[in-house]
Amino acid sequence: MKLHLLRYFSVLAEELHFGRAADRLAITQPPLSSAIKALEDELGVRLLERDSKHVALTPAGAAFLAEVRVILERIDRASETVRAVAGGLRGRLDVGITGSMVYREVPSIVKRFAQRMPGIEVTLREMSTSEQLDALQHGQLHAGFINSATVPDSLSSLPLNADPLVCCLPADHPLATADKLELTQLAQERFVMFSRDVSPANHDNVVAAFSRAGIHPRMCHATRQWLTILALVAKGMGVSLVPACMANAVAAGVRFVPLSGPVTLVPALLAWPADQRMPALAAFVSVAQEVLEARGVASPETAGDTHVRR
Repeated sequence: MKLHLLRYFSVLAEELHFGRAADRLAITQPPLSSAIKALEDELGVRLLERDSKHVALTPAGAAFLAEVRVILERIDRASETVRAVAGGLRGRLDVGITGSMVYREVPSIVKRFAQRMPGIEVTLREMSTSEQLDALQHGQLHAGFINSATVPDSLSSLPLNADPLVCCLPADHPLATADKLELTQLAQERFVMFSRDVSPANHDNVVAAFSRAGIHPRMCHATRQWLTILALVAKGMGVSLVPACMANAVAAGVRFVPLSGPVTLVPALLAWPADQRMPALAAFVSVAQEVLEARGVASPETAGDTHVRR
């Protein structure tokens, strides 16, 4: 059934006059009469009673009109939705985050984007850095907040503020009250570490910090989430080096102590497919850039557009 036949019928049913209906449709009467006849023939029922002076809906025509109006309204709504999505005003973005990102700039970015683009729903999905990189390259995520200093050539990225590593100790640890710690003071401790297969950058940063200090840590537990590390430390299962942002987590039983000497930074990026041209994604990156610039993180040299860093 052709859509224009439904529109012709709807207008004629409202006007109940072939001349006025034809004028509204910007056609002549003969094509309108032919269209109505074709529709009746296709349905096998008479929709209108008509003569030279009178046009009226049959009972079947009245019932059909109610259904036609629903169909046309849905089609119009679908058309509006498609145009809104194409224009970046409606739709959904699937954005990956690692666990520590909740305590960084991500909530501010998502909140500001929701204010700016209320028709776009942002769905956050907690995934490891390696999982996000794979999902981004296979079109399963629109963007991702990852712990890495670089991305594959197929992705673009925007740098977040690099977070310094601090020492996380049980609250009752003898060193928990120190203002600062040398890594060499922790040489005999048992360490809870982030699994390398989950986030190579996080693991390698910690190992590099130990290497520069000339010590070889005893790793007793390997985890997939920062909150698990905090929980294990709180239970006295070891100590750990974690991003400073984790001090924003509600974690009883632990203390965070800055480290002396050269600062080891935890890199972080907002990454997305370099060939993606979604208006909604471009708007999200733009909002992220605004939030980061307001905090003195991104700069025009590194965050000029949606192809910031490759």
